[in-house]
Amino acid sequence: MKKTWKLRDLDCANCAAKMERAIGALEGVEKATVSFMTQKMTLEFAEGADADAILKQAIQCIRKVEPDCEVIVK
Repeated sequence: MKKTWKLRDLDCANCAAKMERAIGALEGVEKATVSFMTQKMTLEFAEGADADAILKQAIQCIRKVEPDCEVIVK
């Protein structure tokens, strides 16, 4: 399963790369992409992974790198 979220106030490409590495290392994430240019985060989940729980962990990773960055969850 693949999902994409809009990010708000992602300030630099270096921060995006740090977030991508941290989120990609989470259990249940097959691939993570955080784009500074498009201000989006795309996650590909492993089969049977709890997407909501992983999203919460991903948000924590994002806040550690850049506290003002928000994930727009619809």
